[in-house]
Amino acid sequence: MKRKLLLAVSLSLLSTPAFAHDAGQDPDTIVVYGSRLDQTLAEAGTAVTILTREDLERQGYAFAIDALASAPGVTLNQSGGLGGAATIRIRGAASDQTLVLIDGVPVGDTSAPGGGFDFARLDTDQTERIEILRGPQSTLWGSEAIGGVVSITTRSPEPGAGVLSQGAVFAEVGSFDSYRGGVRGTLGNQQHNLRIGITSVVSDGFSKADEDAGNTEDDGFRSTSASLRHRSDFGAALLDTGLYVQTAETEFDSFDFLAPGFVADGDERSETDELTGHVALSTPEDKIVSHRLFAGYSQIDRSNFTGEVPAFDARGERNILRYQLTADAPDWPVAVTLGAERDGREANDEETSIASGFALAALKPTAGLTLTGGVRIDDHEQFGSETTGRIAVSWQAHPALTLRGNWGQGFKAPSLFQQTFFCCGATAVPVGLMPERSEGFDIGALYFREGFNLEIGYFELDTDDLIDFSFALGGYDNIARAETRGIETAWSVSLPRKLVARGSYTWLEAEDGAGNALARLPEHSGDASLSYEGETFRATFILRHNGEETDSFGTVDAWTRLDASLSYDVSEKAEIYLRAENLTDTDYQQVFGYGTAGASATVGIRLSQ
Repeated sequence: MKRKLLLAVSLSLLSTPAFAHDAGQDPDTIVVYGSRLDQTLAEAGTAVTILTREDLERQGYAFAIDALASAPGVTLNQSGGLGGAATIRIRGAASDQTLVLIDGVPVGDTSAPGGGFDFARLDTDQTERIEILRGPQSTLWGSEAIGGVVSITTRSPEPGAGVLSQGAVFAEVGSFDSYRGGVRGTLGNQQHNLRIGITSVVSDGFSKADEDAGNTEDDGFRSTSASLRHRSDFGAALLDTGLYVQTAETEFDSFDFLAPGFVADGDERSETDELTGHVALSTPEDKIVSHRLFAGYSQIDRSNFTGEVPAFDARGERNILRYQLTADAPDWPVAVTLGAERDGREANDEETSIASGFALAALKPTAGLTLTGGVRIDDHEQFGSETTGRIAVSWQAHPALTLRGNWGQGFKAPSLFQQTFFCCGATAVPVGLMPERSEGFDIGALYFREGFNLEIGYFELDTDDLIDFSFALGGYDNIARAETRGIETAWSVSLPRKLVARGSYTWLEAEDGAGNALARLPEHSGDASLSYEGETFRATFILRHNGEETDSFGTVDAWTRLDASLSYDVSEKAEIYLRAENLTDTDYQQVFGYGTAGASATVGIRLSQ
């Protein structure tokens, strides 16, 4: 074990993978909104990656799933090309053990077996910022935050003079007969602002089942998404409302018992409609005591077809009502947040709810030292109360060096599907199902100086009472556990001639209770990027590596892929760009039996006001 750790540390310091933060970003000024206390990155005491709008544009990826892979501790799996089911795992936790928020609203699919979120359709054009909090965060956000939290913020209007501002339109064409375009604009003045954006994607795609296994039928993808954000400043109160809707049609392949990964060409498709909305009313942040009242709603409707014959339908809904009080002042050594929530869930005529209360405090006993702690009680309608705690410490040992450590607990209530499904001779749902529970810690350091930063940390995460299907019972039961540990590192450095190198690397050891390696988790993964950031021309090359993985049906070999993003400002209001993926035409899989794109490219133009 010690040799493995020494090897991992050495590799992390010698590797050249991609850090999400720019080399010039100061951790003393970057605010982590997911901390609930709006702490800076240097104060939070937890492992956080923030992908800004600039990061997303520099990487050039059209979908958020690809951008998320640049964060340390995050691994992804996508079943085939565009629209194929896409999930992430943080520190080895299962994909449905990551809480995903869009503008503060939980968006996990309550009708899915595990209740997780499918990133396949999330377009980056509607996204302003992504925060990834790694490690158990249930004290902050409740159920599902066993491995961490992904908090996505859609683009917001900025106050401005004039009827129309911040207008833009883009159009692009690419491989696989793919077309993507969008338009956005902001209306308003200094007090009231409204932003509207629409993005559409159409692609013939390629076979979801790997073409190397003889699958030649293309599987297309079509999607349209729209977002609306409104903000009004009434002086004594701020009103923020938002709406995000998306409709998509995805073609995919069929189950085949004799095919690799049990998947082969077939005439299957899925139609998905999603909606997320919120209304928030808050007092100005400069008040000593501030209040925030938040109501949110998410919905997903899925219909699957074999040919033109309906196969099955599923519908999930989730509503959130949240109140938060924060007491803080610049000259106070302590900040306190108290809150209450109600999380209601419905799926296929079944429903449940969780009522929660939490208290958080951040203490600064001396300059450079921040102690954060909290406790939360979640009362589930079926499974009773669950109490989780969290402690974090951050110490600025040197103006350029911050040391951090934290311990936290997480839990995930059984999904509605797991609570109600039974088969295989069973006459009723098995009794005794309990929530999944996790406990984890990490220690790390963040070094920052102008033009260079480095983050490195070690973590452990233990999860008990994992829920899995039991054929003996004919339903779901707590029959598994998992232990993960690893090292995460990320860095960014400014080089001469306007070059910036960024990197992230993760060494992960993930095992079940019997000591067997967990499926779909590589021991080594990371990114390396080199960017040229000129006044009118910008270019980024990204080298992505994913180590060998075990899978339920076999071994997925290690792979390395080279991507590129280039853009040129024709004028102050016009930009042309090129995005290329898998430049070396590497033949690889992310999920056993499913194919990936060969060398492909997209060219586009963007016009702004």
